[in-house]
Amino acid sequence: MKLIGKNILIEVINEEVKTSSGLLLSSEDTSQFRYSKGKVVEPGTNVEVINKGDVIYYDKRQGYTMLIENEKFTVIQERDVVVVL
Repeated sequence: MKLIGKNILIEVINEEVKTSSGLLLSSEDTSQFRYSKGKVVEPGTNVEVINKGDVIYYDKRQGYTMLIENEKFTVIQERDVVVVL
């Protein structure tokens, strides 16, 4: 598989969000967050800073989800990445 241009193929990481007092936030509460966490499966041919295997935070309002070989992935643009861990 080869991604073209500044596209990035990611696998979304679903994580539990806990407040400082120890309360777990529901998926409805976490859906209010603008950014989501993901793992880079394959960066595009023109992506320079982000590498395969990086864990990132990205703008979840951008991009689109697709099935590749019966697995769910999200494709975003390099400009939608806000943090590389």
